[in-house]
Amino acid sequence: MITGSVTERAAFDAPYAIGVVDAQALRAAGPMANLSEAMARVPGLVVANRYNYAQDLQISTRGFGARAGFGVRGVRLYTDGIPASMPDGQGQVSHFDLAGAQRIEVLRGPFSVLYGNGSGGVIAAFSAPVRERRFETALDIGDFGLRQWRVGAQAPLGDGLEARVAASDLEWDGFRPQSAARKTSVNLRLAWQGAHDRVLVAAGALDQPADDPLGLTRAQFDADPAQTTPQATQFDTRKTLQQQQLGVRWVHRFGDGFLAESALTAYAGERAVRQFLAIAAATQSNARHGGGVIDFDRRYDGLDARLTWRLGAATLVTGAALERQADDRRGSLNYTGTVAAPTYGVIGALRRDETNRATSRDLYAQLEAPLTEAFTLAGGVRRGRVELAATDRYLSNGDDSGRRDFSYTNPVLGLRWQLGRGFNLHASVARGFESPTLGELAYRTDGTGGFNTTLLPQKSRQAEVGLKWKRADGALSADATLFRITVDDEIGVATNAGGRQSFRNVGRTLREGAEFSLGGQLARDWRAAAAVTLLDATYRDAFLACAGIPCTAPTVPVAAGNRIAGTQRGLAFAELAWTPRAGTELALEARAASALTANDTNSEAAPRYHLWALRASQRYALSQGLTLELLARLDNAADRAYAGSVIVNDANGRFYEPGSPRAWLLSVRLSSAF
Repeated sequence: MITGSVTERAAFDAPYAIGVVDAQALRAAGPMANLSEAMARVPGLVVANRYNYAQDLQISTRGFGARAGFGVRGVRLYTDGIPASMPDGQGQVSHFDLAGAQRIEVLRGPFSVLYGNGSGGVIAAFSAPVRERRFETALDIGDFGLRQWRVGAQAPLGDGLEARVAASDLEWDGFRPQSAARKTSVNLRLAWQGAHDRVLVAAGALDQPADDPLGLTRAQFDADPAQTTPQATQFDTRKTLQQQQLGVRWVHRFGDGFLAESALTAYAGERAVRQFLAIAAATQSNARHGGGVIDFDRRYDGLDARLTWRLGAATLVTGAALERQADDRRGSLNYTGTVAAPTYGVIGALRRDETNRATSRDLYAQLEAPLTEAFTLAGGVRRGRVELAATDRYLSNGDDSGRRDFSYTNPVLGLRWQLGRGFNLHASVARGFESPTLGELAYRTDGTGGFNTTLLPQKSRQAEVGLKWKRADGALSADATLFRITVDDEIGVATNAGGRQSFRNVGRTLREGAEFSLGGQLARDWRAAAAVTLLDATYRDAFLACAGIPCTAPTVPVAAGNRIAGTQRGLAFAELAWTPRAGTELALEARAASALTANDTNSEAAPRYHLWALRASQRYALSQGLTLELLARLDNAADRAYAGSVIVNDANGRFYEPGSPRAWLLSVRLSSAF
């Protein structure tokens, strides 16, 4: 089923903008370690590799999520229908099993609001079904100490039962000091197909320790983008991450009656994070400071139940969802000894101890109905409530307990018009909602204890119109979309002092632009793909921003019309692949990006860049059932110096996260039927 649809359909027939990246593109894009490898071919989406495994990928769609300093927010994330986003709107993609994915779908625009709080867009990964008994092993080696092994086995087990298990281990030294990382994951998928039922069980575990090289100032970046700021080694900045998750999805088909189908999804997981920050002992001596070590244990779970109804030629989906998270959050000094003579990089005295909780409860409905042979109406509504609370147990620096509740109603309406064979026109409008996160509510702007009671949620109004074209033989297709989004009460930084950052609403913003994609066979041996994004994301109201640390009150003017930090005016991707014979492919890839705004005053921006990559792959059928696949890549072939991402509004001025220099990759993948 295509993401956002109430029935199974091709992406071409969906009445909204959606991009699909298939397994072939994922396998050709790199070692399948990061979502950023292949997603540049989806317009409207930015998945920036920070080349820092201590920080998650930087993800935004149509400007939503661009201001996130860490993690992913403003974009909902799913794997096999199981949320990877939390009730407060934050999420992570570090546990996505790209090697086992059949496809990645990206829903942009108005219909994403049907996924609830913080759904400016949706990224959904789907596992490949098991068709045969097969074992696969793979080895990746590359520049900067990259080495990864993977093993996996899958088999139909009879009577509709199938299983797949996979494990991988990646090590990377990094091209900057203090950037080494290791990532170990195990994933299990069990599925059963009966006459009227489908059951999927998915389990995964991730262990990822990583050093943190931090960002660079503009002077450091211009002098040597491969350097690491001295604070990274001084404080031994690093992060450890462990996650375990189990999910179950059960779909039952009732037949040809009024009630067509039911679906129940349940999941639970744990995530533990410990991160050492670069904060001086003198700063942490402030009684209000929470310490230079972040340490939390998260438990989360959820339930989604839906029914699909047939109303003549129309299809209606109704459902309810519950999501919960509980974070036991602690903060400690990142040193032992005295303020005058500290020993950094170790856990010191406790400075924060609290439990944060977030719960969302939602009801939703979505309808698709053909009006005539050429026109299809689609619409829906999602009503939800988000409850955010903190219970503070470390009271020597004040009681930061509190609670905030928000409710919302997100309606969407769309229309698809089949202009003729191979042409579809679609248009839609919606209203969206994004609550503050637990972190954004943690502290008041006046420095007193308790939740920030003045911070309001963001509310958006979205509209898009698009045209889809497909050649008669289906081998070539194109998609063009125009969109406009207005947001009220955009959230920004209010103060940053004493180790506490508070947030406020900075007024209205506007996001408008265009997206275009093209892909398919140009000729018998030639395949091409292209994606272009144009985005104008600006503040409509003037406000004041912080100049640095400490900031007890913002004093720097931000003019109306300034670009929203973390956004850029243009992105482009192009690929030309030649297949001279079966099993052989040679390809040229190009990526280009305009300047990436780093702060609200627009005084800092990562320079524009363009990159080239070369790849070659060969597939051999060695014997019956035995296949060897070879992949060679040369990324950033011209060895350009560039910043692939920025740390938005970094208070220390270390905005710039360098992209990788020229890097080679060799992959050997061997699979065998058994």
